[in-house]
Amino acid sequence: MAKVFPDGWREMRATGAAERELQTLTLLAEGLDDRYAVFHGVHWTRVVPRQFTLYGEIDFAIVGPTGTVLLIEQKSGFLSETPNGLCKRYPSSEKNVAVQMARNTDALYARLHRFCGGEPPRIEALLYCPDYTVREPGSAGIDPARIVDARRRDELLPLIRQLLPASGEVQPLRPKVLRFLGDILELVPEVNAIVGEAESLYTRLSGGLAHWARQIDCTPFRLRVVASAGTGKTQLAMAVFREALAAGRRPLYVCYNRPLADHIAVIVPGGGEVATYHQLADRVSRTLGQPVDFSRPGAFARLEGMLDHFTPDATWQFDELIVDEGQDFAPAWAANLLRLLRPEGRAWWLEDPMQNLYGRPPVDLPGWVTLRARTNYRSPHRVVDLLNRLLALDPPAEAGSPIDGGEVDISTYADGDTADLVAKSTAAITRAIGAGFRRPHIALLTYRGREHSQLTPYEKLGPYPLRAPTGRYDLFGSQETTDGDVLIDSVHRFKGRAAPCVIFTEIDFATLDEKAVRRLFVGATRATMRLSLILSASAARTLFGSSDATHHVD
Repeated sequence: MAKVFPDGWREMRATGAAERELQTLTLLAEGLDDRYAVFHGVHWTRVVPRQFTLYGEIDFAIVGPTGTVLLIEQKSGFLSETPNGLCKRYPSSEKNVAVQMARNTDALYARLHRFCGGEPPRIEALLYCPDYTVREPGSAGIDPARIVDARRRDELLPLIRQLLPASGEVQPLRPKVLRFLGDILELVPEVNAIVGEAESLYTRLSGGLAHWARQIDCTPFRLRVVASAGTGKTQLAMAVFREALAAGRRPLYVCYNRPLADHIAVIVPGGGEVATYHQLADRVSRTLGQPVDFSRPGAFARLEGMLDHFTPDATWQFDELIVDEGQDFAPAWAANLLRLLRPEGRAWWLEDPMQNLYGRPPVDLPGWVTLRARTNYRSPHRVVDLLNRLLALDPPAEAGSPIDGGEVDISTYADGDTADLVAKSTAAITRAIGAGFRRPHIALLTYRGREHSQLTPYEKLGPYPLRAPTGRYDLFGSQETTDGDVLIDSVHRFKGRAAPCVIFTEIDFATLDEKAVRRLFVGATRATMRLSLILSASAARTLFGSSDATHHVD
C-alpha cells in the first residue's frame, strides 16, 4: 500500500467532488505499493504583503520510487469542450483546465527549484476526469496521452507506474522533495474539513504557525502563542501533537470547549490524550476511584478542586503539553496542567485575547517566550476589513486569506420580534443556498447561548430542518445532534471551528462594549467564504447609526 500524507483521511466525510477525490485516494493507496508517496490536497499559497496573492490547488502529488513527481489534476462531473480547450464551469466562473494545470505545475516547479538549490526533480502531470469522456482529446489543450477520462479509468494506475517507474536510478533529491511536500507545505488538516463542513479538504496557511512556530528553540521549552483568529493555532496544535508522537513523546492536548476537543480527538492519531480541562479532571478522578456525580450542584467546581491537589503518577505524566483556547482558562489551571509535565517536557500555550468570551483574567506565565501573530488566513479580506471598520480593532486585524473578496450579507430584524428574526434567518439561508452553498456547509450561529436563544424551540426554519446539539453524547463520546440539514449552534460552542458559510444571527446589544466586540469578532471570523450578519434594530443603530443596515451589504 502506498504511503499517504496526511494520515487520517479514511475517517473523513465529504460530498460531491471531495467525495470523488477520496475515492481516487483510496484507489491510489491500495493500487500502489509503499515505494510510492501520495500527497493529497496539496494547496499552495503565496502571500506577499501589500503586493499580490497567488492561490492554487494540486489534487494529488505522487513521488515515485526514483524521485520523479507526478501531479494529478482531477476534474469530477461535467466538462465543457470549447474552442479554447477543455474547461470546467463553476457557479461564478469558467476555468481552462490546461491553463490551471500549467500554472500549478509551474508554481510548484519554481518553489522546488529554490528549495532544492536549483536542481529540481522531474515533474510530470496528467488530467483525471473519471465522470466525463473527452470527445476531442486533440483540441483539449493537453497531451491526449496525459488525459485519463471515463473510458480509460482502468488505465490510471498503469499510466502512473509508467510515468513513475519502480526501477531506475534514484534521484538524490527524492528525500528533499518528500520533506518539501510533507513539511514545508505543512499538510495539516483543517478542523472544519474533518467534520465535512468545508469544500476544501485541506488548507495551507502561507507562513502560518504550523511551520514557523516549530522553528523556535528555548530551554526549558515554554512557548506562549498569542495569535488572532485564523492564524492557525489549532493547526499548530495538531502538528505539534503528531510530531510528539512521531518522536516517541506522549502529548496532552487540553482546550476549553467540548466540541473542539471532540473534533481534535477524531483528527489526531492515538497515543496521546485529548480532553477539555474538565474532561481531564473527570478522567483523573475516575482513575483515583473518586468519580464526580454530575447530577449534584457544583460538580465542575469539585473537579477543579480535585486537580488543585492532585500529585500525578506515571499514568498522568506527559512529554508535551498543548493548551488551546488558553484565554478561557482560569489562572490556577496552568499550574495544575504544568504538574502533569515531565521535567524535560515541552509546553505550548495558545490563546487569543479577542476570543475571551468568559471575561477571565489573563493567565500569568512568567519566564515564557511569547510569540505573536495577527494575520488571519481563514477569513476573506472583506470580512476582515468589515471587522476593522466596525469594531476599531487595535491593533487592526490583518487579512492573509487567498480569497480577496468573500460575500458579507447584512440584514436587520425588529427588536424583540421573534417572527421577524425567524424570517430574516430563513431568508439568509435561502440566499446562501442560492449562492451555491450546500446545506452541510452552512452554520447558523446564535449570538445568545442556546439556553437564552429565541431560536432554540425551532426544529426547522422555513423548509430547512435544523441540526442542533442535544447535549448528549454517544458511547464513543461524540456529540449527538438532532436530524437536520443546517447546523445551528451558539457562537460560544462554535469557537475554534469554522464553516464556508456562517449566518451569525440574533445579534442584539445596545452598547458596543468589550463583551459585544469580542462576541462579534469570534462569530464573524468563523466564516471562510461567506458571512451573513442578522442584527436587531438596536444593534444596527449602534453599529451603523441606522436601524436598517441592509444597505451596508458589500
